[in-house]
Amino acid sequence: MRNEVERRACADTTTRRILTPVDAAISSHLRSFPRAAWTYIRRAPGTYVWLAILLVTTVVARHLSPDVLHDVLGNRSTNLHHLAEDPVRVLIASAFWLAGGGWITYFIVYNIFHVPAERWLGTLRWLCVVAIAHIGATYISEGALYAAIRHGRVPASAVDTLDVGVSYGLAGVVAILTYRIAAPWRYLYLAGVLAFFAVPLFVHLTFTAIGHFAAVLIGLCCYPLTRARTGTWSPADTARRFRREQGDA
Repeated sequence: MRNEVERRACADTTTRRILTPVDAAISSHLRSFPRAAWTYIRRAPGTYVWLAILLVTTVVARHLSPDVLHDVLGNRSTNLHHLAEDPVRVLIASAFWLAGGGWITYFIVYNIFHVPAERWLGTLRWLCVVAIAHIGATYISEGALYAAIRHGRVPASAVDTLDVGVSYGLAGVVAILTYRIAAPWRYLYLAGVLAFFAVPLFVHLTFTAIGHFAAVLIGLCCYPLTRARTGTWSPADTARRFRREQGDA
């Protein structure tokens, strides 16, 4: 009986010796996580402020009835009617409401594209790309819609078409990241981006598809904003570094 008690005591002591360092490591990681998360967010403040506003408007939208939501979005739509009467207001307001898809989806996409773009370009240059793509693509797409109305291809009521969302600015940022990637990978990336946004022009042509492709071209034309930025990202270098770290581990 005494030997059994001693064995259990020994086992408990050994377990505590093993768990204590593990618990300490876990506790250390948990304590450092808020600081690490804040550092990560602080390096791309514009993106996360935008996401925070989108979260608020998304929650508001979910609590509105369909009719009220349609009125709210319609009042912020960058359609031909509003662009003629109050362009500044709707160009700003439309960028803070999601046209489709969940907020979580945009959170992921923003972290993939907007965060690295803002960190690379700096908040001011990144914001310029977003604004230029958003405004430029809006006017190009609505101009195409206006031409279609003039030629009788779409009804005159299309001047009040609902057009809100963040996709034009996103498309512009996706395009400008081409210059962040090292050759030859940038050409593969660019080909993929052009194909992704060009296919809808041939499969199902809409003024929104025109706007997206225009935003990509505008983003590529923002190259002068990248000249002061140094360093490129190479997928091959990242893969080699990962394999080396795994080998060292």
